[in-house]
Amino acid sequence: MLWNLALALHFLQEDPSAAPPVAANGSALAEMIHNSGPVAFAVLILLLIASIFSWAIMLSKWRSFSKAHLQGQRFVRAFRKSSRLSEISAVADQFKPSPLVAVFNEIHDEYERQNGGRGLPRNPVALERAAQTASSEALTAMESHMTWLATIAAIAPFIGLFGTVMGIIDAFHGLGTAGAATLRAVAPGISEALITTAAGLVVAIPAVVGYNQLTARLREFASKMDDFGRELLNAIENAAMVTPPSQPQPEEPRRRAF
Repeated sequence: MLWNLALALHFLQEDPSAAPPVAANGSALAEMIHNSGPVAFAVLILLLIASIFSWAIMLSKWRSFSKAHLQGQRFVRAFRKSSRLSEISAVADQFKPSPLVAVFNEIHDEYERQNGGRGLPRNPVALERAAQTASSEALTAMESHMTWLATIAAIAPFIGLFGTVMGIIDAFHGLGTAGAATLRAVAPGISEALITTAAGLVVAIPAVVGYNQLTARLREFASKMDDFGRELLNAIENAAMVTPPSQPQPEEPRRRAF
């Protein structure tokens, strides 16, 4: 390691009078991108497309999740204030972006099919299965395109590394062809090659952070749907138990026949 560092310093000290003036960071970066080879340029274009796609997914999911969270809070408040399921069913579509609406509709429909929405449900297990099915379907819909975000986060560094490896191969091949074994001869090619690795990290890091944050929000939605399903089942059972049974009609006195 020390020998490589000493050799690099020796190359850097060669011919200091011929060293080009130091350019600004922005112009130097633009110049290196402009001078990149076809492989590195193709890798940069691919990473740019992946970055745009990942940011589009993240912004869309954050916007839809925020709207679903807000509508879910409003729906829960309306549900707890109401005393009849029919009233909630009539206004449930107003809170449609919330996945809690799908859970409510599925349980309410199953309750209606069992005994017309009156009394204790004949099959409470069927109501629980309906709630689980609605939760699973809602989560599947909310998870759309999340696999693309995870894929971009995983492969972007490797795509950038591929561009770097190819750039270093080209730089050393040119060094061998020119026959000039100096750091100044190979440094531009290596610096241009390393741009693709940096670009891969720039694409991957936001995608990883966004995927983790969105996954946490999905777990939160799943927990809320489970809690709401249990609360709705309890409300149905409690309402059926406190409802007074219908009083039987008194029978008309039979007339004695003579």
